[in-house]
Amino acid sequence: MNPLELSRWPPYLVGIGIGILIWLSFIFAHRPIGCSTGYTRISGIIEKLVRGRNVEKKRYYQTFVPKVDWEMMLLLGIVLGAFLSSILSGTFKFELVPQLWKTAFGSGVWGRSVGALAGGVFIGLGARMAGGCTSGHGISGTLQLAVGSWLALICFFVGGSVAAMVLYIYVGGL
Repeated sequence: MNPLELSRWPPYLVGIGIGILIWLSFIFAHRPIGCSTGYTRISGIIEKLVRGRNVEKKRYYQTFVPKVDWEMMLLLGIVLGAFLSSILSGTFKFELVPQLWKTAFGSGVWGRSVGALAGGVFIGLGARMAGGCTSGHGISGTLQLAVGSWLALICFFVGGSVAAMVLYIYVGGL
């Protein structure tokens, strides 16, 4: 069977694919992969549309210049790849509120919006505080044997496990 038609890929195949992606990133971009900086650049571009060139005076955006770069293209590729994968595997379906969410939290717009906003803020702050995201630290940083990345990866797993247990216990068996 064509791997593009599978609803789930074997983890070893995914690992090999990610390894090849990192090789290509180092060969062509001379940088490890990561996603959080792409989101930072997007926020800068949006702020630049609203506030104009004043954004360029911010020290933060002097380091992370708001521009379209390869990391933003990686983000676009992730979204398009997931969409194409769901189409090719026959698992695509459009739903406004996933059943799992509806069962746990109801179908109200406010609860979903607050949850999404809070989750996005915490993930963004965490990624900036850690100096990178799970792909930057967990994949690229550990590949380079960076101690900080190994520590961040351990914290990601511990934090994710605690959050999953809290959701399972307090939200009712997600």
